Amino acid sequence: MSASTNVGTSGPGTGPPWGDVLLSAVVSVSWALIGMAGTAALGLHLLGADATASLGPMSAAVVALGAGGSVTPSGDVSAFGLSSAQAATAIDIAPLGVGLVGALLLAWLFLRSLRSAGEVVAPSELLARVGTVTALFVAMLGGLSWAGHDVVTIDGGELGLDDVPGGGGSVEVPGLGDIGGLLPDRIGDLVGAKAAVGFTVDTAPTLLGGLVWCAGVLLIALLASRRTPLPR
Repeated sequence: MSASTNVGTSGPGTGPPWGDVLLSAVVSVSWALIGMAGTAALGLHLLGADATASLGPMSAAVVALGAGGSVTPSGDVSAFGLSSAQAATAIDIAPLGVGLVGALLLAWLFLRSLRSAGEVVAPSELLARVGTVTALFVAMLGGLSWAGHDVVTIDGGELGLDDVPGGGGSVEVPGLGDIGGLLPDRIGDLVGAKAAVGFTVDTAPTLLGGLVWCAGVLLIALLASRRTPLPR
């Protein structure tokens, strides 16, 4: 009945409660990544991307992109009107929905762990919690970098482009004649194109981007929080 409400709060001369710090970091990072992976997998499935490659590696790559990482394509993309540089630029665009889900879950769970730590959180404990969450998040991104590589097989014949007028070359329109030359030349090339394009998560840029992303999310969460018992 007389249990103290300050259990887990570090005071003068005491260190942070590392057991609670580690447990809260595992919970925050795990649920954030689960939410990001679920959002990425759902989006890829709705787009039908799981029909061209394995859903797991693609989801890992999208999560890495959502956390500030980078993915490099490889293979023949010239048949689809892209150079390797153009494809790399396209893949560097972060999926905002995936990143937003992860940021909200990570910030909410992190602040919740601080509110349950006691009446006042000591500066040393706050630094320990921020550092542990950030280090664990970067370590998990390292695992995603290892898993986020696969080959996507794109078959132009399955895209329905052979049904598009002009896919065969010439198009006769009454009153206008042959307008095949007005249609994009790439349509005819795409009908017969079949290319295997690989993708790989870049480890070093992804770890650095994840470090900045996680630290930024936690900083914004702390600045925006009004109910968290922070040190002065």
